[in-house]
Amino acid sequence: MDDKEFAEALETVLRDLQAQCAVQPHIRADDRFGIMLWSPDGSGQGLSSPLGGTAAERLVHLVDQVQDWAVEALWSEGASAVWPQCPTHPDTHPLTATVRTDTAVWVCPKRRTTVARIGELQTQ
Repeated sequence: MDDKEFAEALETVLRDLQAQCAVQPHIRADDRFGIMLWSPDGSGQGLSSPLGGTAAERLVHLVDQVQDWAVEALWSEGASAVWPQCPTHPDTHPLTATVRTDTAVWVCPKRRTTVARIGELQTQ
Protein backbone atom coordinates (compact mmCIF):
# COMPACT_ATOMS: atom_id res chain seq x y z
CA MET A 1 0.00 0.00 0.00
CA ASP A 2 1.63 3.26 -1.05
CA ASP A 3 1.30 6.49 0.95
CA LYS A 4 -1.56 7.85 -1.16
CA GLU A 5 -3.59 4.63 -0.92
CA PHE A 6 -2.87 4.45 2.83
CA ALA A 7 -4.07 8.04 3.34
CA GLU A 8 -7.26 7.37 1.37
CA ALA A 9 -7.91 4.13 3.26
CA LEU A 10 -7.38 5.87 6.60
CA GLU A 11 -9.75 8.66 5.57
CA THR A 12 -12.37 6.01 4.71
CA VAL A 13 -12.06 4.29 8.10
CA LEU A 14 -12.08 7.60 9.96
CA ARG A 15 -15.46 8.48 8.40
CA ASP A 16 -16.92 5.46 10.19
CA LEU A 17 -15.10 6.32 13.40
CA GLN A 18 -16.45 9.88 13.29
CA ALA A 19 -19.97 8.61 12.54
CA GLN A 20 -20.23 6.16 15.42
CA CYS A 21 -17.45 6.37 18.00
CA ALA A 22 -17.68 8.46 21.17
CA VAL A 23 -13.88 8.74 21.36
CA GLN A 24 -11.93 10.33 18.53
CA PRO A 25 -8.20 9.91 17.99
CA HIS A 26 -5.58 12.58 17.72
CA ILE A 27 -3.66 11.50 14.61
CA ARG A 28 0.02 12.30 14.19
CA ALA A 29 2.82 11.12 11.97
CA ASP A 30 5.79 9.89 13.96
CA ASP A 31 9.26 9.47 12.42
CA ARG A 32 9.81 6.25 14.33
CA PHE A 33 6.35 4.65 14.39
CA GLY A 34 4.62 6.10 11.33
CA ILE A 35 0.98 7.13 11.65
CA MET A 36 -0.19 7.05 15.26
CA LEU A 37 -3.66 7.19 16.79
CA TRP A 38 -3.57 8.80 20.23
CA SER A 39 -6.31 8.36 22.84
CA PRO A 40 -7.45 10.96 25.37
CA ASP A 41 -5.69 8.92 28.09
CA GLY A 42 -2.34 9.39 26.31
CA SER A 43 -1.99 5.88 24.95
CA GLY A 44 -1.16 5.46 21.29
CA GLN A 45 -1.24 2.85 18.59
CA GLY A 46 0.74 2.78 15.38
CA LEU A 47 -0.87 1.76 12.12
CA SER A 48 0.88 -0.57 9.73
CA SER A 49 0.36 -0.81 6.03
CA PRO A 50 0.07 -4.32 4.53
CA LEU A 51 2.05 -5.05 1.41
CA GLY A 52 0.00 -7.76 -0.30
CA GLY A 53 -3.61 -8.48 -1.11
CA THR A 54 -6.31 -6.56 -2.91
CA ALA A 55 -7.22 -2.96 -2.09
CA ALA A 56 -10.29 -4.23 -0.18
CA GLU A 57 -8.15 -6.67 1.84
CA ARG A 58 -5.65 -3.93 2.68
CA LEU A 59 -8.52 -1.67 3.79
CA VAL A 60 -9.88 -4.42 6.07
CA HIS A 61 -6.38 -4.83 7.56
CA LEU A 62 -6.32 -1.13 8.41
CA VAL A 63 -9.89 -1.25 9.75
CA ASP A 64 -8.91 -4.06 12.13
CA GLN A 65 -6.16 -1.87 13.59
CA VAL A 66 -8.43 1.16 14.00
CA GLN A 67 -11.13 -1.05 15.52
CA ASP A 68 -8.62 -2.36 18.09
CA TRP A 69 -7.70 1.25 18.95
CA ALA A 70 -11.37 2.27 19.26
CA VAL A 71 -12.29 -0.61 21.57
CA GLU A 72 -9.35 0.17 23.89
CA ALA A 73 -10.08 3.92 23.81
CA LEU A 74 -13.77 3.40 24.58
CA TRP A 75 -12.95 1.02 27.43
CA SER A 76 -10.45 3.44 28.96
CA GLU A 77 -13.13 6.17 28.91
CA GLY A 78 -15.64 3.91 30.67
CA ALA A 79 -17.87 3.65 27.60
CA SER A 80 -19.24 0.50 25.99
CA ALA A 81 -16.21 -1.05 24.33
CA VAL A 82 -18.12 -2.04 21.20
CA TRP A 83 -17.29 -0.32 17.91
CA PRO A 84 -18.92 -0.16 15.54
CA GLN A 85 -22.22 -1.09 17.10
CA CYS A 86 -24.26 -3.75 15.33
CA PRO A 87 -27.61 -2.07 14.61
CA THR A 88 -29.44 -5.36 15.16
CA HIS A 89 -27.58 -6.32 18.37
CA PRO A 90 -26.46 -3.07 20.09
CA ASP A 91 -23.97 -3.36 22.99
CA THR A 92 -23.68 -7.07 22.24
CA HIS A 93 -20.94 -7.30 19.64
CA PRO A 94 -19.16 -5.07 17.16
CA LEU A 95 -19.52 -5.36 13.43
CA THR A 96 -16.76 -7.29 11.68
CA ALA A 97 -14.80 -5.95 8.73
CA THR A 98 -14.54 -8.38 5.84
CA VAL A 99 -14.34 -8.53 2.07
CA ARG A 100 -17.37 -9.50 0.01
CA THR A 101 -17.31 -9.43 -3.79
CA ASP A 102 -14.10 -7.36 -3.80
CA THR A 103 -15.62 -4.74 -1.46
CA ALA A 104 -14.64 -4.01 2.15
CA VAL A 105 -17.82 -4.14 4.25
CA TRP A 106 -19.09 -4.22 7.83
CA VAL A 107 -20.91 -7.46 8.66
CA CYS A 108 -22.99 -8.61 11.63
CA PRO A 109 -20.97 -11.62 12.81
CA LYS A 110 -24.07 -13.29 14.25
CA ARG A 111 -26.33 -13.12 11.18
CA ARG A 112 -23.49 -12.73 8.64
CA THR A 113 -25.43 -9.95 6.93
CA THR A 114 -23.76 -6.92 5.38
CA VAL A 115 -24.61 -3.69 7.22
CA ALA A 116 -22.63 -1.13 5.18
CA ARG A 117 -19.57 -0.59 3.06
CA ILE A 118 -16.54 0.49 5.07
CA GLY A 119 -16.62 4.30 5.15
CA GLU A 120 -20.42 4.48 4.85
CA LEU A 121 -21.71 3.84 8.37
CA GLN A 122 -24.59 6.12 9.30
CA THR A 123 -24.26 8.47 12.25
CA GLN A 124 -25.96 7.09 15.35
